[in-house]
Amino acid sequence: MSYQQIKEKLSKAYNEKAVEREVSKMDEWKVQERDIFLSFLNNSDKLLEIGAGTGKDGLFFKGRGHEVTCIDLSPEMVKICSNKGLDAYEMSFDDLRFSDHSFSAIWAMNCLLHVPKEELVNVLKEIKRVLKPGGHFFWGVYGGHDFEGIWEHDSYEPKRFFSFFSEEKVKQLGGNYFELVSFRTLTSEQINNPDLQFQAMVWKKESF
Repeated sequence: MSYQQIKEKLSKAYNEKAVEREVSKMDEWKVQERDIFLSFLNNSDKLLEIGAGTGKDGLFFKGRGHEVTCIDLSPEMVKICSNKGLDAYEMSFDDLRFSDHSFSAIWAMNCLLHVPKEELVNVLKEIKRVLKPGGHFFWGVYGGHDFEGIWEHDSYEPKRFFSFFSEEKVKQLGGNYFELVSFRTLTSEQINNPDLQFQAMVWKKESF
Protein backbone atom coordinates (compact mmCIF):
# COMPACT_ATOMS: atom_id res chain seq x y z
CA MET A 1 0.00 0.00 0.00
CA SER A 2 1.40 3.39 -1.00
CA TYR A 3 1.69 6.31 1.42
CA GLN A 4 -1.03 8.12 -0.55
CA GLN A 5 -3.38 5.18 -0.03
CA ILE A 6 -2.52 5.12 3.67
CA LYS A 7 -3.32 8.83 3.97
CA GLU A 8 -6.64 8.41 2.17
CA LYS A 9 -7.68 5.62 4.54
CA LEU A 10 -6.57 7.63 7.58
CA SER A 11 -8.58 10.63 6.43
CA LYS A 12 -11.68 8.48 6.05
CA ALA A 13 -11.19 6.76 9.41
CA TYR A 14 -10.78 10.04 11.28
CA ASN A 15 -13.66 11.68 9.44
CA GLU A 16 -15.90 8.94 10.83
CA LYS A 17 -14.61 9.47 14.38
CA ALA A 18 -14.46 13.27 14.39
CA VAL A 19 -17.57 13.90 16.51
CA GLU A 20 -16.73 11.07 18.92
CA ARG A 21 -13.21 12.40 19.43
CA GLU A 22 -14.50 15.93 19.96
CA VAL A 23 -16.71 14.93 22.90
CA SER A 24 -14.21 12.52 24.45
CA LYS A 25 -12.25 13.51 27.56
CA MET A 26 -8.52 13.94 27.18
CA ASP A 27 -6.31 11.53 29.13
CA GLU A 28 -4.62 13.21 32.09
CA TRP A 29 -1.18 12.05 31.02
CA LYS A 30 -1.62 13.82 27.69
CA VAL A 31 -2.59 17.01 29.52
CA GLN A 32 0.62 16.72 31.54
CA GLU A 33 2.74 16.31 28.41
CA ARG A 34 1.17 19.45 26.99
CA ASP A 35 1.99 21.39 30.14
CA ILE A 36 5.58 20.16 30.07
CA PHE A 37 6.05 21.32 26.47
CA LEU A 38 4.55 24.70 27.32
CA SER A 39 7.48 25.25 29.71
CA PHE A 40 9.89 25.16 26.74
CA LEU A 41 8.08 27.91 24.84
CA ASN A 42 8.59 31.64 24.83
CA ASN A 43 5.70 34.06 25.06
CA SER A 44 3.75 34.49 21.81
CA ASP A 45 5.65 31.79 19.91
CA LYS A 46 4.15 30.87 16.54
CA LEU A 47 3.17 27.22 16.95
CA LEU A 48 2.23 24.63 14.34
CA GLU A 49 0.17 21.65 15.44
CA ILE A 50 0.35 18.75 13.00
CA GLY A 51 -2.27 16.05 13.23
CA ALA A 52 -4.39 18.52 15.15
CA GLY A 53 -7.54 16.42 15.35
CA THR A 54 -10.36 18.46 16.84
CA GLY A 55 -8.02 21.22 17.98
CA LYS A 56 -8.12 20.64 21.74
CA ASP A 57 -4.38 21.14 22.07
CA GLY A 58 -4.32 23.99 19.57
CA LEU A 59 -6.98 25.81 21.58
CA PHE A 60 -4.93 25.26 24.75
CA PHE A 61 -1.80 26.81 23.25
CA LYS A 62 -3.80 29.67 21.73
CA GLY A 63 -5.29 30.37 25.14
CA ARG A 64 -1.74 30.71 26.52
CA GLY A 65 -0.94 33.51 24.08
CA HIS A 66 0.56 31.58 21.19
CA GLU A 67 -0.27 32.13 17.53
CA VAL A 68 -1.46 28.67 16.48
CA THR A 69 -1.83 27.03 13.08
CA CYS A 70 -3.41 23.56 12.85
CA ILE A 71 -3.18 20.99 10.08
CA ASP A 72 -4.80 17.57 9.68
CA LEU A 73 -5.49 15.04 6.93
CA SER A 74 -9.17 14.86 7.86
CA PRO A 75 -11.45 17.60 6.48
CA GLU A 76 -13.94 16.93 9.26
CA MET A 77 -11.26 17.51 11.89
CA VAL A 78 -10.18 20.71 10.13
CA LYS A 79 -13.78 21.90 10.10
CA ILE A 80 -14.09 21.41 13.87
CA CYS A 81 -10.83 23.29 14.42
CA SER A 82 -12.01 26.16 12.25
CA ASN A 83 -15.33 26.33 14.10
CA LYS A 84 -13.30 26.90 17.28
CA GLY A 85 -11.64 29.94 15.74
CA LEU A 86 -8.37 28.14 14.99
CA ASP A 87 -6.39 28.76 11.81
CA ALA A 88 -6.71 25.26 10.32
CA TYR A 89 -5.85 23.59 7.02
CA GLU A 90 -6.20 20.18 5.40
CA MET A 91 -2.58 19.26 4.76
CA SER A 92 -0.17 16.33 4.66
CA PHE A 93 2.86 16.18 6.95
CA ASP A 94 5.24 15.48 4.06
CA ASP A 95 4.18 18.61 2.18
CA LEU A 96 3.97 21.50 4.63
CA ARG A 97 2.83 24.48 2.59
CA PHE A 98 4.64 27.06 4.71
CA SER A 99 7.77 29.13 4.19
CA ASP A 100 11.09 28.15 5.74
CA HIS A 101 11.44 29.05 9.43
CA SER A 102 7.73 29.91 9.80
CA PHE A 103 7.24 28.55 13.33
CA SER A 104 9.01 28.77 16.68
CA ALA A 105 7.43 25.54 17.94
CA ILE A 106 5.83 22.41 16.52
CA TRP A 107 3.50 20.06 18.41
CA ALA A 108 2.92 16.52 17.10
CA MET A 109 0.92 14.35 19.50
CA ASN A 110 0.25 10.79 18.29
CA CYS A 111 0.23 11.58 14.59
CA LEU A 112 3.68 10.71 13.23
CA LEU A 113 3.00 7.09 14.19
CA HIS A 114 0.82 6.96 11.08
CA VAL A 115 3.77 7.70 8.78
CA PRO A 116 5.57 4.74 7.18
CA LYS A 117 9.17 4.45 8.31
CA GLU A 118 10.55 5.05 4.81
CA GLU A 119 8.49 8.26 4.52
CA LEU A 120 9.27 9.61 7.98
CA VAL A 121 12.63 11.01 6.86
CA ASN A 122 10.86 13.35 4.44
CA VAL A 123 8.39 14.41 7.12
CA LEU A 124 11.16 15.21 9.61
CA LYS A 125 12.96 17.22 6.93
CA GLU A 126 9.79 19.23 6.35
CA ILE A 127 9.35 19.82 10.07
CA LYS A 128 12.94 20.99 10.33
CA ARG A 129 12.53 23.27 7.32
CA VAL A 130 9.53 25.17 8.70
CA LEU A 131 10.92 25.35 12.26
CA LYS A 132 12.96 28.40 13.19
CA PRO A 133 16.56 27.92 14.38
CA GLY A 134 16.44 27.33 18.11
CA GLY A 135 12.78 26.27 17.91
CA HIS A 136 11.35 23.29 19.79
CA PHE A 137 9.53 20.26 18.39
CA PHE A 138 7.39 17.91 20.49
CA TRP A 139 7.23 14.42 19.04
CA GLY A 140 4.96 12.17 21.05
CA VAL A 141 4.16 8.63 19.91
CA TYR A 142 3.22 5.22 21.15
CA GLY A 143 6.05 2.74 20.76
CA GLY A 144 8.59 0.78 22.73
CA HIS A 145 9.12 -1.89 20.09
CA ASP A 146 9.49 -1.95 16.32
CA PHE A 147 6.35 -2.51 14.25
CA GLU A 148 4.88 -1.30 10.99
CA GLY A 149 1.56 -2.17 9.39
CA ILE A 150 -2.21 -2.19 9.78
CA TRP A 151 -3.36 -2.56 13.38
CA GLU A 152 -5.67 -5.53 13.06
CA HIS A 153 -7.40 -4.95 16.41
CA ASP A 154 -8.14 -1.31 15.56
CA SER A 155 -11.71 -0.17 16.28
CA TYR A 156 -11.56 2.41 13.47
CA GLU A 157 -12.74 1.70 9.92
CA PRO A 158 -10.82 1.56 7.71
CA LYS A 159 -8.29 0.12 10.11
CA ARG A 160 -5.36 2.48 10.56
CA PHE A 161 -1.70 2.08 9.65
CA PHE A 162 0.78 2.39 12.53
CA SER A 163 4.55 2.59 12.79
CA PHE A 164 6.30 2.12 16.15
CA PHE A 165 9.96 2.45 17.15
CA SER A 166 12.15 1.18 19.93
CA GLU A 167 13.69 3.91 22.09
CA GLU A 168 17.11 3.40 20.55
CA LYS A 169 15.88 3.68 16.97
CA VAL A 170 13.63 6.69 17.45
CA LYS A 171 16.46 8.57 19.20
CA GLN A 172 18.81 7.70 16.38
CA LEU A 173 16.36 8.86 13.72
CA GLY A 174 15.45 12.14 15.41
CA GLY A 175 19.10 12.85 16.18
CA ASN A 176 19.84 13.06 12.47
CA TYR A 177 17.85 16.31 12.32
CA PHE A 178 17.49 17.77 15.80
CA GLU A 179 19.13 18.02 19.21
CA LEU A 180 17.38 15.92 21.86
CA VAL A 181 16.35 18.07 24.80
CA SER A 182 14.09 15.68 26.71
CA PHE A 183 13.07 12.03 26.39
CA ARG A 184 10.48 10.54 28.70
CA THR A 185 9.08 7.02 28.53
CA LEU A 186 5.60 6.51 29.95
CA THR A 187 4.92 2.91 30.87
CA SER A 188 1.97 0.84 29.72
CA GLU A 189 0.51 1.25 33.22
CA GLN A 190 0.78 5.05 33.05
CA ILE A 191 -1.03 5.25 29.73
CA ASN A 192 -3.41 2.35 30.43
CA ASN A 193 -2.33 0.40 27.37
CA PRO A 194 -1.17 -3.21 27.87
CA ASP A 195 0.68 -3.39 24.54
CA LEU A 196 2.60 -0.13 24.26
CA GLN A 197 4.65 2.55 25.96
CA PHE A 198 4.62 6.24 25.08
CA GLN A 199 7.68 8.15 23.93
CA ALA A 200 7.50 11.85 24.81
CA MET A 201 10.32 13.72 23.11
CA VAL A 202 11.28 17.37 22.92
CA TRP A 203 13.76 18.21 20.19
CA LYS A 204 15.47 21.49 19.31
CA LYS A 205 16.63 22.77 15.96
CA GLU A 206 20.18 24.03 16.06
CA SER A 207 20.70 27.79 15.89
CA PHE A 208 22.68 29.32 13.07
